[in-house]
Amino acid sequence: MSPAAIELLGFAAATLTSLCWLPQFWRTIRTRDTRAISLWTQGLFAAGTALWLSYGVQILSWPVIAANALTLLLVLAIIAMKLRFG
Repeated sequence: MSPAAIELLGFAAATLTSLCWLPQFWRTIRTRDTRAISLWTQGLFAAGTALWLSYGVQILSWPVIAANALTLLLVLAIIAMKLRFG
């Protein structure tokens, strides 16, 4: 595979794994129901995502940076709603 094709593959994977958080994000905003969301799980996931983001920055991998920046924003918003709405 060419480097451009590999980057495209990375961006496709990044898009799918990041967008999977949108339904939870929108549902939480719409209903403000966070009872079924585990704060521990979201916190650990956010920490891991922040580490992946840091790794992506260190190796200058735009697919890794983009995916983890978007995912971290969505997960942090979900955590904020969990803390606010219980």
